[in-house]
Amino acid sequence: MFYAFYDIFYLLVLLAIGFSMWASARVNSTFRTYSQQRTRNGMTGYDAAREVLDANGLHDVRIERTAGNLTDHFDPRTNVIRLSDSVYGSASTAAVGVAAHEAGHAIQYAKGYAPLKIRNAIIPLTNIGSRLSTPLILMGLLFSGLGQFAITLAYVGVACFALSVVFQLVTLPTEFDASRRAVAAIEGCGLLSSEEVGSTKKVLSAAAMTYVAALAVAITQFLRLLNMVQRNVLVPF
Repeated sequence: MFYAFYDIFYLLVLLAIGFSMWASARVNSTFRTYSQQRTRNGMTGYDAAREVLDANGLHDVRIERTAGNLTDHFDPRTNVIRLSDSVYGSASTAAVGVAAHEAGHAIQYAKGYAPLKIRNAIIPLTNIGSRLSTPLILMGLLFSGLGQFAITLAYVGVACFALSVVFQLVTLPTEFDASRRAVAAIEGCGLLSSEEVGSTKKVLSAAAMTYVAALAVAITQFLRLLNMVQRNVLVPF
């Protein structure tokens, strides 16, 4: 019975990974498609980010170019938005959407948006937890026959991994809210036509699915690890 239950968790993890791969392929495909749709007014990703920032009084936030494809991000430590090569100087509806999304993160930071503050605060703990979880679980299971301490060690490893789930949980509303702010700013500032805004929404929606997939992977992996520890504690090596 335990092994059958365990196999279900493996299946769930595989399904979540498959979903994640599909979401990643979809966002890349959607971005490529709308990277070919030029903005009628010639607005680039840089222009859009600057317009959105300035409209919200964030004149001190700098915008820099960074290498790579879809490596765009807002760095709250330096108060800088970094736009990838495919976004920074591109006059496409896809580039405008991605750039405005990153400006949305800068607005969140300036306004003290709670989920973003929580996410930034737990990043160090999440990094430590992700590194410690597997060694702790393996050591706990390997020495589980020696007593309660080893079993507790395995559960501590599972708890460390749970930090990744919490991180993904607070990331989801943060990303959706940044996209909402981006669309509102694009429409409010009149950066794109209504048809172009529709294209931008498709790019942002596709990107949002990658965060949903990441949460699904984290949750199913957590459940698998928890079940693995429980199964090996109840049925020792």
